[in-house]
Amino acid sequence: MVFSHPLHCLSLGFGSGLSPKAPGTVGTLLGFPLFFAMASLPALIQSSLLIGLFALGVVCCTKTGKALGVSDHGAIVWDEIVAMAWVLTTIPPTFGWFVLAFVLFRLFDIAKPFPISWCDQHVHGGFGVMLDDVVAAGMAIACLQLIKSVSI
Repeated sequence: MVFSHPLHCLSLGFGSGLSPKAPGTVGTLLGFPLFFAMASLPALIQSSLLIGLFALGVVCCTKTGKALGVSDHGAIVWDEIVAMAWVLTTIPPTFGWFVLAFVLFRLFDIAKPFPISWCDQHVHGGFGVMLDDVVAAGMAIACLQLIKSVSI
């Protein structure tokens, strides 16, 4: 399935989403190489790339969800990859901040508090797959910015 179509390869995180344990967490780790690949670019270009990767994700996740027969199949991890890369663009590039960002994003993505749960339940297709992770990323970013503001 992974290599049957280039869009499946992306949505399944180059195979990381096929991990037998915690595919979302494994897929989230691919957000780090994506972040490092664009870290030296100006913020405007980073933002533009992330918006483009989000849009590509809508297409990829729609196609793969239809092929798998489940809109938000657990093996689809492109949403985690793009969302995690976005979170990483907002913090100081140190190991401690990376760990904290990863933990907060996974916490919000797994627990799905409101409004993430609302998006997950009411917005479907590839856009819904991408949206709930972007909202989880936004909540992680808000927490990280709060922590940053009180720690500096």
